[in-house]
Amino acid sequence: MRCDIEAVDLKKSFGEVAAVAGVSFSVARGELFGLLGPNGAGKSTTINMLIGLARPDAGTVRVGGVDCSKNPKAAQHLIGVVPDDSNLYPELSGFDNLCFCGALYGMKKADRQARARDLLEGFGLSRAADRKFGGYSKGMKRRLTIAAGIMHQPGILFLDEPTTGIDVESARHIRSLLAGLHGQGTTILLTTHYIDEAERLCGRVAFLVNGEIIRVDTVEKLLEPVAGRHVVRLVCADAVARHMDALAGAFPEYGFEVLDAGSVRVESGAPVRVGPLVRFLEDQGAEVLEARRMRPSLEDVFVRVTGIGAGDVSREKERRGGGA
Repeated sequence: MRCDIEAVDLKKSFGEVAAVAGVSFSVARGELFGLLGPNGAGKSTTINMLIGLARPDAGTVRVGGVDCSKNPKAAQHLIGVVPDDSNLYPELSGFDNLCFCGALYGMKKADRQARARDLLEGFGLSRAADRKFGGYSKGMKRRLTIAAGIMHQPGILFLDEPTTGIDVESARHIRSLLAGLHGQGTTILLTTHYIDEAERLCGRVAFLVNGEIIRVDTVEKLLEPVAGRHVVRLVCADAVARHMDALAGAFPEYGFEVLDAGSVRVESGAPVRVGPLVRFLEDQGAEVLEARRMRPSLEDVFVRVTGIGAGDVSREKERRGGGA
């Protein structure tokens, strides 16, 4: 199977800080691969080395069969790039931004204009085609930035945190667009710290923590250890941490973890008996607002493999407004 992206022992430091410490992975042609990790894990630095914006201190890069180790920009004509911050011009319209990007790739005027109209239609931006990019919403800006990245119809696409900071509807639209591009055979490398997004989109993922890859595998295989596990989330009106010792003593068959001030995660290899848990907490003086059964997910695997607590992941979800 041919690999479109290969990273071998990539290293990059900034002063005393090792941002990337020996990262190796490969992405097969036509694959949608996720580089998953918390903020500061080294995802953006890794992708910048792969696209030629940063030179590795050590290691090798091959993109589209081209060795980019000595010439980082050698494969740029083969790739599309969607950075974490938009690089389009706020004073230009959406249509003119796309046409300008097409001109940079040497597209003829008629071809780039036709391609721009097709992309604006496909990305739901036709009505905003003549509006200045600076007046777009965050979600619209993200969609146009992706459109600009595929203006020249590259076979390989790099996306750095494509849904960060946008609303739920726009995030869903972007995920749908990426699934469509993948279905057309585009090789996609996606970096994200949204674990649920990686689970929905990617065939394989790599867990990147503190500049090192901890695990690489298919989503299906990663989920095997949590298959058959039972998870319940309890939400209380007050601080739930003060009841943890009592819960653990009363229900030793369950595992408990505080997610935030009012929430606790309950896990077991057998079905969780929600009624007794709720009654016990109420007897302890807690007011239980919600008890919800949850499907074990890639988040559970990520927590097990990386040691990063589920509470940290849940707080990140709350910061971005839930399940975007």
